[in-house]
Amino acid sequence: HLQRGGSPTAFDRILATRFGIAAIDLVHQGQFGRMVAIQGNEIVSVPLKDVVGKRKTVDLKLYEIATVFFG
Repeated sequence: HLQRGGSPTAFDRILATRFGIAAIDLVHQGQFGRMVAIQGNEIVSVPLKDVVGKRKTVDLKLYEIATVFFG
């Protein structure tokens, strides 16, 4: 997740709803120790042990392009 300011967009609200539904589905299925994530346009569940302590970095070139548009 890349933190940004401002009011949530429609995409932000829909994504949050999709994440919430997927998280509740995991609990309902008794699948604990997992987190929801997005891969492409699909909501998936990932074991926490696979992600704890890992960091996904932002490509510096993409960050520089974003600063041109968003400051």
